[in-house]
Amino acid sequence: MTSPLARIESYPHEAKRLIGISYDQFLALVALAEERHIEKQAEIEKKKIRIIAPGGGRKPEMSAKQGICLCLVYLRQKPIFEILGLLFDISKTKANDAFNYWVDILRDILPASQIEEVSTDSQKYQELQRMLSEYELIVDSAEQATARPVDYQDQKRYYSGKKKMHTLKNQFIVLPGGEDIVDVCVGMLGKTSDINLFRETRYKFADTQQFIGDKAYIGDDAITTPHKKRKNTEISELQKQENKELSSRRIAVEHMICRVKIFRVASDRFRLARHRYSQVIMAVCGLVRLRLNRLVSLAINT
Repeated sequence: MTSPLARIESYPHEAKRLIGISYDQFLALVALAEERHIEKQAEIEKKKIRIIAPGGGRKPEMSAKQGICLCLVYLRQKPIFEILGLLFDISKTKANDAFNYWVDILRDILPASQIEEVSTDSQKYQELQRMLSEYELIVDSAEQATARPVDYQDQKRYYSGKKKMHTLKNQFIVLPGGEDIVDVCVGMLGKTSDINLFRETRYKFADTQQFIGDKAYIGDDAITTPHKKRKNTEISELQKQENKELSSRRIAVEHMICRVKIFRVASDRFRLARHRYSQVIMAVCGLVRLRLNRLVSLAINT
């Protein structure tokens, strides 16, 4: 059986279909992930109480390149871990452990949004807020099915009346034209309304920031929304034209959500432990930004 890594090394043009990013982007990602891996192992080494000399013990079965490839295959294709282990010639337990280790590495090196990228530097954060206030940002949310909680009270909290199932809700705010992810909020309760979720995250932006949204956001002065037809009345032709123009601008956020859902772990029912949800989906957002060449440290001309 040909491993996914051997396949993309032999046929680099198939990389996007198999792992979600181009082969050149994959190589750049591996180089940065290896640096973080070495740093992480050094941190672990400092905390160890050694019984045997450094360098002893069992050697790792996977290289960094194989580990990153395994992680990307799961995010893109979402096979069960038994199949993932067969693809990389390891047990399903080691495949699970490898995925959890390398997805944490991806979170460390791939900022999921522009705001996360500058969150540790107040000066850059303020400059970003000023720059963003010159645009009308586009906001929308998406829901993902999750397993029904056992506890009845949890069932009520996660149940989405819109989707008629138990879900986790994610909010995306993007630049005009869908050029980049400005902010993402993931793993909210399925019953949370779009407008309440937006109001909970509004503090991240300048007071003068304006947004574009769909009818779910009607009622917030900061968001431009379509004209809504009232009962027993029709909207005018001018209003219909304005709705059409607004829709053509707002579609960019739908395209961005579609790019996130290219990774099946973000579109199918989420099977991993719920506490892993935020880490996994934020890693996917980082990969989408890499795919769009929006990460300065990993920008690859494709």
